[in-house]
Order: sequence, then C-alpha cells, then structure tokens
Amino acid sequence: MIYRFRVILDNDTKDDIFRDLEIKQTDTLEDLHNIITQSFGFDGSEMASFYLSNDLWEQGEEISLFDLSENGSARLMHETSLDSVVHREQTKLIYVYDFLSLWTFYVELAEIVEETEGHDYPNLLFVQGQVPDQAPEKLFEADQENNFDEFEDGLDLDDYDNLDFDENWN
Repeated sequence: MIYRFRVILDNDTKDDIFRDLEIKQTDTLEDLHNIITQSFGFDGSEMASFYLSNDLWEQGEEISLFDLSENGSARLMHETSLDSVVHREQTKLIYVYDFLSLWTFYVELAEIVEETEGHDYPNLLFVQGQVPDQAPEKLFEADQENNFDEFEDGLDLDDYDNLDFDENWN
C-alpha cells in the first residue's frame, strides 16, 4: 500500500507552504525524512525528529534521526516503519528539522492507496508555496500574552541586600 501525506510548514505567513508526498507504507521514517528534506530544498544534514501527534497536534513520543540519549534507548527513524506509527486511527506526526532553526512541519496521512505499477516511490506529487530563507519565528505561549511580565513579583535579582536568602546556609 502507498501512504499519501500532506506536509505543511508551520509558518505565520498568509501563504500556504506544503508538499504532497507518496511513499510505501513499509518504508521507514528515515525514508520519509529524506523525501521531506528534499522536497523542501534542505540538504538533510541537520538533526531531525518525528513526534507522534494526536488530532490536536500535541507533541507525543519522539522518534529521532540519531540516538543522543545517555542510555542508548531512543527510538530511531531508520528502525521504525511508517505503518508501525501511522495508520487510519493515527494519522498525524510533527516533524522538526534543524534544532537550531526549528523548522516545524505538520505531517498528515491523507490517503492510503494501492501501489501503481511502474511508479517509483517515494514520489513528490504536488508543491505549494516557496520556502522562506529562514525558519518562521516560533511564538511561545508566554510570548503571545501581552501582559506577560517575567519580573511581575517585583524582585530585583541584582539587589542582594534585600533578597531574603542566607548566603551561609550550608
């Protein structure tokens, strides 16, 4: 079977930027990573991870390109087949490329179809929009609140004389 995905760049512009891809269900997440990076014009040399997601696009379990965990227990893309994490009941993934720039993509299984004889997979079906030169800036919840003040308690952390703390506590 063939999985057809829509991969949407998370951006705050008015322009929709997405790619429609098709890939064999038995291919790995690393294969999906490769076609996503190629279809958006990245060289694929940066760190990346997929995250399982629910219908509200909440980030779940991480599946990474390389194991950087201390105990070697990370779930890896090259060991994870698409059909083991994506199916009719679980259709959404979040993909983050380049952890310094945080290119973030919403990956959704749109359709499952029969393999077409004579077609090569993975396959880029459709392109919409131009990728910006830099990753869209991420706004965090605290940044979105106009009244957020990280110093709202009124403490001056440079005024050591008036802080209630004993420097010889030990």
